[in-house]
Amino acid sequence: MKVAIYSNDGKTSNKVANQLRNKISNSSLLEYDGLNPEIVISVGGDGTLLSAFHHYNDSVNNIRFVGIHTGHLGFYTDWRDYEVSKLIDSLEHDNGQSVSYPLLSIKIEYTDDGPDDNLVALNESTLKQINGTMVTDVYIKGEFFEKFRGDGLCISTPTGSTAYNKSVGGAIINPQLNAIQVSEMASINNRVFRTLGSPIIIPPDEWITIVPDNPMYNILTCDQLFIKNRFIKSISYSISDSRIYFAQYRHTHFWKRVSNSFIGVHNND
Repeated sequence: MKVAIYSNDGKTSNKVANQLRNKISNSSLLEYDGLNPEIVISVGGDGTLLSAFHHYNDSVNNIRFVGIHTGHLGFYTDWRDYEVSKLIDSLEHDNGQSVSYPLLSIKIEYTDDGPDDNLVALNESTLKQINGTMVTDVYIKGEFFEKFRGDGLCISTPTGSTAYNKSVGGAIINPQLNAIQVSEMASINNRVFRTLGSPIIIPPDEWITIVPDNPMYNILTCDQLFIKNRFIKSISYSISDSRIYFAQYRHTHFWKRVSNSFIGVHNND
């Protein structure tokens, strides 16, 4: 089986990455291949796995990811830095098991003559304006829904619902649900201006289109990527035809991840 390693530059992560390379080179069942891997081992945290996902974005349907965390517990990392030998043993006895999560498809149209952008996000996409209040028309499945005024909008996947989406008041969605979420950032609501003021959950057969009143001075994010200095005509969000796959050797249950990350160790006495 072909395996790639994607690591951050931390001291502990580099140490773990070197241990993995040595064990892979000594295995008769595994082969290191950074170009066409079947398994990608991310060493670091959730940010490192996000980078690994975008690095291998073009072949994401043919890859399974495994995360080793070398810092705090992450949502995408099931293994600890001291479990390299156990992970290698699991890889050598791999039978193709996996769990998959939905991704966010993003289509961006610009007002200039440049080509459209088609991106895919694992966590979320946000739209903000550099200066002043952002004003945009929001459409659901092609039908006008509302005119938003505020700091910005966050469109997230179920796995991304625990990230930036949660910090702006969005709901946490189990990734078994094939849906996307739209959450408002500091919307303006008074007698003159009105938005729904709560997160919206969009099913797989619907999509969201955002049309900024001012195509200039907008900043669009796709996970850790930034698009700026382009005049945005519209952005359409939907469930991607692609999914991300994780090798399910020891995949932690989603709600256990939520409890461990946000509530911590507790008892029910």
